[in-house]
Amino acid sequence: MGQSGQVTTSTRIVLASRPHGEPTDDNFRTEHVELPEPADGEALLQTLYLSLDPYMRGRMSDAKSYAAPVEIGAVMVGATVSRVLRTASDAVSEGDIVLGYGGWQSHSVEKVAHLRRIDPGAGVPVSTALGVLGMPGFTAYAGLRNIGRPQPGETVAVAAATGPVGSAVGQIARLKGARTVGIAGGPDKVAYAKELGFDVALDHRSETFADDLKEAVPGGIDVYFENVGGAVWDAVLPRLNPFARVPVCGLVAGYNATSLPEGPNRAPALMGAILSKSLLVRGFIQTEFAAEQTPDFLRDMTGWIADGSVQYREDIVDGLDQAIEAFRGLLKGRNFGKLVVRVSE
Repeated sequence: MGQSGQVTTSTRIVLASRPHGEPTDDNFRTEHVELPEPADGEALLQTLYLSLDPYMRGRMSDAKSYAAPVEIGAVMVGATVSRVLRTASDAVSEGDIVLGYGGWQSHSVEKVAHLRRIDPGAGVPVSTALGVLGMPGFTAYAGLRNIGRPQPGETVAVAAATGPVGSAVGQIARLKGARTVGIAGGPDKVAYAKELGFDVALDHRSETFADDLKEAVPGGIDVYFENVGGAVWDAVLPRLNPFARVPVCGLVAGYNATSLPEGPNRAPALMGAILSKSLLVRGFIQTEFAAEQTPDFLRDMTGWIADGSVQYREDIVDGLDQAIEAFRGLLKGRNFGKLVVRVSE
């Protein structure tokens, strides 16, 4: 990995086959390729940080979805923070730090029009452009702003409450005057949720979770930000108030599933609850709001971080060769905070 004259060799991880259930090492392949020099409007980048996110599991499948799947033999997708090594554009300069979409590789050639400069002197690590100041933070911001719409005094619950999306959801909801209930996995994450300022923090791994949730929300739940699905959703559904809003951001509990869950068909009960309680259940992909609302998000979130209203946590793994195992852990909830791979210094 590195440069020899004007030749840059990139180490990259490509999709070798489509997984059935949990991804295995055999589903990936590591390659070393020589990259071309940037053409007009392009830049050659060295990856500093790679974001790992649950949506990547869906891209490994060829099932119809909101985005095209990763092709077999193609580099795994992912947002990246990179350094500009060489450029054929006046829009960026050598040495600039940029946010792009280079994927799971040490170097990439990208169109400059798709990059966004990052100020390394902004007072926060540049890696936050992949988390609290990036796609996950914006997902929380847009989902609450456009769908959840929490009002002062309402109760907002969120699953995966210490992850990059859930932690931002809880803190933004608190700023809006809502009572916040964070749902996380394990005592360490529950303790951290309390540090973040959640009014109540619950462990979904507890055998008494459903009862704990019922006790924690005597007035019901007005907004539930869905990141997980599964047993957490089963416990939340009976607690939703009439006219509750449910932004559906992710369903990570089922991403490795290979069949439908056992048991009776629960769809009639779900549809009955949606009807009888006038629930708003709205799936969304953050890109539908990004063009219009990203400037508002960057202004608001930067201010909230600066004044201490919003805190964040990063889980940084060193080395591109650790990305596969870290990704598997992400799908099981082993990460603690925004999962980022430090590809190079």
